Amino acid sequence: MTTSTDLARTGAVTDEFDHAAAAYDRLVAAHPGYHRDLRTSVRRLALPGPGTGLRLLDLGCGTGASTTALLEAFPTARIVGVDASPGMLEVAEAKQWPSNVTFHRARAEEMTPERVGELLEGPADAVLCAYLIRNLPDPDVLLASVRALLRPGGRLALHEYSVADSLPARAVWNTVCWGVIIPAGRALTGRSDLFRHLWRSVLEFDGRTALLARMRAAGLESVADAPLPGWRYGITHTFVGRRPLEGSDER
Repeated sequence: MTTSTDLARTGAVTDEFDHAAAAYDRLVAAHPGYHRDLRTSVRRLALPGPGTGLRLLDLGCGTGASTTALLEAFPTARIVGVDASPGMLEVAEAKQWPSNVTFHRARAEEMTPERVGELLEGPADAVLCAYLIRNLPDPDVLLASVRALLRPGGRLALHEYSVADSLPARAVWNTVCWGVIIPAGRALTGRSDLFRHLWRSVLEFDGRTALLARMRAAGLESVADAPLPGWRYGITHTFVGRRPLEGSDER
């Protein structure tokens, strides 16, 4: 049986995002709760507004919904969106953005401190990863990479699905996927591969306890999580942590 991790390793997930980029963006635009939840996770970074002097990295920016959430909260920050899918980036870049927002094509886990330093003119004060870590072949590699991209004291927010620790959450997820998400995705794109991957990848992904443990093992501190409201309660979460300050970093 092919798992979601197998698909990530072969690059098939990126190909599916390329194919579905425009339809994916329309689905996101039609779902106000999607944007509200992203804004909530951005607020949980607990950064000072309006962002003057801040350098923010949006890893797995997709068509720009998470980038928009960062920009709305921190309109004067320097923001760079990164994604591996050229199709998703094409849709994102076609939107209107101020000069302090730019985009870069790369695999998130392959971003280096040197490259981020060039793009942001320094290390990241905060990194947002929305619906990203679950789509990568090795979550630990991503977390280690993100930790290296942050300045000491810099903050990370993972905006992600996690249902493994809750039978009710798994039941709701199955119902919503097969009743709404997969049929809508098929109707808009002509195929359901990406949306079946979404369903399956969430079921296969870490529970809250396991993901928090991964974050701590990667050397992040002040690690915590909080649920998002509505029908997504117990399904979608914000996981936050920060790179230790110099002198308290034991790694």
